[in-house]
Amino acid sequence: MYFTDRGIEELVDRRGDEQVSVEWLADRLRAFVDLNPQFETAVERLSSFLARDDADDD
Repeated sequence: MYFTDRGIEELVDRRGDEQVSVEWLADRLRAFVDLNPQFETAVERLSSFLARDDADDD
């Protein structure tokens, strides 16, 4: 298990029944980077990954 899996599991446990908008997610990512600027590159990469269409993976 990767270290990040614990955070993902916590997310699913706490919010697994909720539906959120992309706008909400973007706001939370911005707030996270504001508090933790050292993770800006990782958040940028995650955001770009999530923005791509599944067909772009080919």
